[in-house]
Amino acid sequence: MRDGKRSQRKPSQSIGSSAELGGLLADLRAARGLSLREVEEVTGKAVSNAYLSQLEHGKIKRPSPNVLHSLAEVYAVPYEALMEKAGYLLPSEDRGGRRARLAAFAIDNLTAEEEEELLKYLAFLRSRKSS
Repeated sequence: MRDGKRSQRKPSQSIGSSAELGGLLADLRAARGLSLREVEEVTGKAVSNAYLSQLEHGKIKRPSPNVLHSLAEVYAVPYEALMEKAGYLLPSEDRGGRRARLAAFAIDNLTAEEEEELLKYLAFLRSRKSS
């Protein structure tokens, strides 16, 4: 980090709807230890720090799939998870896709909240591994 400043954000209490996409993105960014400007740099300016700030604060509720793809790569999370949060895809429990794979690690099927927490923890683990 070049400027020595990092956006401090407390993790959100519950992530469960597309309206809370911004909170999830902020949590994922915090788990990676990145500032808004660092995300802008890593995405090759595909996602500006101002746009990401508006997205995280819920002022933009449905970013383009291209923006979500860039952020999924930076945060090391499945692109489909972000597309679902933004409302572009049906919930994975209706499609049977990724949720079924994640549920293999749990005794029962995961709730949406548990899945989000698992994704945040996975992003945290991957950020430690890449450091």
